[in-house]
Amino acid sequence: MHAEPCSCAGPWEASVSAHACEVVEHHAVNRRYRYLRVRTAAPVAHATQPGQFYQLKCPVSEQHQPFLLRPMSVYGMGPDAGDIEFLYNVTGLGTRALAQLEVGDAMSMVGPLGRPFHLDRQARRLLLVARGVGLATMAPLVQRAARAGVGLTIVMSARTPEDLMKDAFLRGAPADTHCVFDSDGTSSVPRMETLLRTLIERDRPDAVYTCGSQRVLALLQHLLSEYPQIAGEVALEQRMACGMGVCLSCVRMFDDGHTRQFQRVCREGPVFAIRDVVGEVDFA
Repeated sequence: MHAEPCSCAGPWEASVSAHACEVVEHHAVNRRYRYLRVRTAAPVAHATQPGQFYQLKCPVSEQHQPFLLRPMSVYGMGPDAGDIEFLYNVTGLGTRALAQLEVGDAMSMVGPLGRPFHLDRQARRLLLVARGVGLATMAPLVQRAARAGVGLTIVMSARTPEDLMKDAFLRGAPADTHCVFDSDGTSSVPRMETLLRTLIERDRPDAVYTCGSQRVLALLQHLLSEYPQIAGEVALEQRMACGMGVCLSCVRMFDDGHTRQFQRVCREGPVFAIRDVVGEVDFA
């Protein structure tokens, strides 16, 4: 199967730049997630691909003084040519600082960064498995596939129904959607394995994509070992400092069947072949 970066005109490195931005929309989506849309003078929406991320400079105040830029997956591009959208969970110092931004505030960011998802031009149907904030990373892929007329089967996993953001994920795209939750046990590995196996047998997808859970990644690695004809990609979530491959803080082990080596999630990824990812590395 021939795959190519989604509408990518060349190496992603050529599009990387620092951008001064204005906050044009910022609000809570639910009790855990917030939506942020920023606008730049450059046409970044056309240069940004599904699966890529930006390094955001968080505002500094007396209450919040984050030092490093924060990596943030792209949730959407547009509607203005200079607009980039983010969907994030407030979990630490940097995201607490971001949450204080108001419409009209200035901020800066660097990007787009990272290797994007690949979408085969001849794909007929995709299977997406999203967990938690991973849905923000995969949302642009949903839109790209829908515009290309590719069928979508989606499994969404969350702690509770209140945490699920189905409408925010699909954004009007047609899809056969299955929702599973921790609260009722439907997201357990045995039950998800049964569901995913049923969907794969029924739909025979051309490719499987995931983001947001090491547990789901391990399950898909197990399942795809039985379906060598199905391609698979994962957008890895990893702690990053520089976001450009210099500091080596985000290395993971990979094995493509020929070579076993460390790679940088921010530079060689964050999108990798599902089958190549080796389990979490413990440096302690």
